Amino acid sequence: MNDETIQLRTARPSDRMTIADLTMRAYAEYARVMAPGAWTALEEALRRSLADDVGVTRIVAEFDGRIIGSVALYDPGAAQYTGLDSAGAWPEVRLVAVDPSVRGRGVARALVLECERRARAAGAPTLGLHTSQSMHTARRLYERLGFLRDPDHDFQPPGGELVEGYQLPLDDPAPHPES
Repeated sequence: MNDETIQLRTARPSDRMTIADLTMRAYAEYARVMAPGAWTALEEALRRSLADDVGVTRIVAEFDGRIIGSVALYDPGAAQYTGLDSAGAWPEVRLVAVDPSVRGRGVARALVLECERRARAAGAPTLGLHTSQSMHTARRLYERLGFLRDPDHDFQPPGGELVEGYQLPLDDPAPHPES
């Protein structure tokens, strides 16, 4: 499986339940590594985000006709975190989720790069995202793709981990290093 065999497309309404199930399975590992209160806060945020499609484009990755990953690309200024963060004037990547059975095969990378491609095509100067300290693998991926820490957009949900802001400047057309 590689970037050529993974098919990316905008999600259809009929994909909603599959995306929700996939996302909750993908994030379930954090129930074991986060403090119980932090996991509860994340789980509630996930469910709220999955239930609301206002200002968001959901993108899925398919392999052999099966959805194996998904991501949410929020419009600039959309309220991604129900008032906890300050809405950026740029699109934001959220809810990167990959089926645990296919991790390590480039699915998350392909999804994030697709968000970047769409943000560039829309003329956005920046692409943002948030992640937390427990999400080590995700943070490494984002940093390899050129995302830079943006502490001005960090926020602390009640009972949750510090949610760290990142930005990717889109004014540099240079391709990403292979990872």
